[in-house]
Amino acid sequence: MTSAIDRAVDHLVIGAGFAGLCAAIKLDEAGERDFVVVERGSDVGGTWRDNTYPGAACDVPSQLYSYSFAPNPDWSMSFSPQPEIHAYIQRVARESGTLDRFVLDTSVDDARWDAGRQRWIVTTTDRAGHRTTYAARTVISGAGGLSEPKLPDIEGIESFGGELFHSARWNHDVDLTGKRVAVIGTGASSIQIVPAIQPQVAHLDVYQRTAPWVMPRHDRRYPAIEKAALRHVPGLQKLYREAIYWGRESYVLPFTRKPAILGPVQQLAKANIRKGVSDPTLRAAVTPDFRMGCKRILISNAYYPALDADNTDLVTDPIARVTPSGIVTRDGTERPVDVLVVATGFHTTELPITEHIVGRAGHTLAEQFDATGMSAYKGTTVPGFPNLFFVVGPNTGLGHSSMVFMIESQVAYITDALRTMREHDYATVEVTEATERAFHADVQQRMQPTVWHTGGCASWYLDKHGHNTTLWPRATFTFRALTRSFDVAAYAVTAPTHTTREVVPA
Repeated sequence: MTSAIDRAVDHLVIGAGFAGLCAAIKLDEAGERDFVVVERGSDVGGTWRDNTYPGAACDVPSQLYSYSFAPNPDWSMSFSPQPEIHAYIQRVARESGTLDRFVLDTSVDDARWDAGRQRWIVTTTDRAGHRTTYAARTVISGAGGLSEPKLPDIEGIESFGGELFHSARWNHDVDLTGKRVAVIGTGASSIQIVPAIQPQVAHLDVYQRTAPWVMPRHDRRYPAIEKAALRHVPGLQKLYREAIYWGRESYVLPFTRKPAILGPVQQLAKANIRKGVSDPTLRAAVTPDFRMGCKRILISNAYYPALDADNTDLVTDPIARVTPSGIVTRDGTERPVDVLVVATGFHTTELPITEHIVGRAGHTLAEQFDATGMSAYKGTTVPGFPNLFFVVGPNTGLGHSSMVFMIESQVAYITDALRTMREHDYATVEVTEATERAFHADVQQRMQPTVWHTGGCASWYLDKHGHNTTLWPRATFTFRALTRSFDVAAYAVTAPTHTTREVVPA
């Protein structure tokens, strides 16, 4: 059955966070101006629009966690809070001149490859229920792994009679003052939320399944004279960025090949526990039993003191069930709760957008990933899905540095792919299965000696197959070199005449 098309475009971008906005800007700069960016939210910003919980901030210095082509001399602090990061993305979007091609408050329902048209047929629905069908030459997905909150599977949670929400969907209408609050989870969001709300609530229960390693947060506020220098001294902001980049890159060796190097750092983390927690029993409870780096290293100066406060209890007994008025742990203890905050992360190893993408063989990308695990050539392209490109795809995540660096690298690869297609009049490009399989095998082989595999933990980096499909196991400058130009020899290409051929390297 042939779908009726409401609008034809060259490129359809999914998502308007850091990834989607970067794609839009670079498409425009490359002369690829016939595109649309579809965003389910009412504004740009992605995860930095959605995560408005108390204390939300970045754990990568903002001089690096920003676009290289849009430096910002006005960061208030070295680790900027969420409102500043969101405002930065909004400003860059306004100044880019691309917002006229953004379609907000609209979700992607279905994206199907039409072999006859050699186009992606993408159906969207806006907030008012109006449906639009696009025919797009390419689809670029910027829907990252931190876009869909993951709710815990706990018996009775649907019966809870108080206020309940995920950290990424914070309900600001709920006043926590004087309330009994429970926070489930001790990950990156939780360690920011807990100290932010602890002074306000009557009582706080923090439910910990696994203790994280938490390092001091070496944050500082930029004085006016330093911000003026960053604005007016040529090259100074670039120097800051380079220094932070190489400092962060120094973690690659201990993370990927020599985990024992992190031993002294682990001792500093233990000193942070001793400094922040006075009670010996609590100290023991918050000390991880796995090697540092195996799970994401967190940073905070306030988390441990908040746990040590008189109105806070750390609960390490597993949760048995939720009742209408509280939480029951496995030992039978029921603790009363007025507000339940779920800080249990996101669907990172099973990207929800893949459930809506149907490839050349008629199955969804989610079905393909479910069988073998998430995998993409250079984190960007997948066999069976012509002209589909991912930004922040499988194995592009980082445990030490800025994802914006990876985003810019992938977008450069994609724009060069589009240039190649135009110059050679290719209707489609599709990475070969052998190429993608060899790349995935290499990534997983390099993953074996990493601290993420040898550190003795079970992390959200790993999928149900035991594969780390989340992180990049090499230096970020290596990833940039691999994505500097489009390697058409790795792809099968299709001419407008529908003749498919393998491109043989010269």
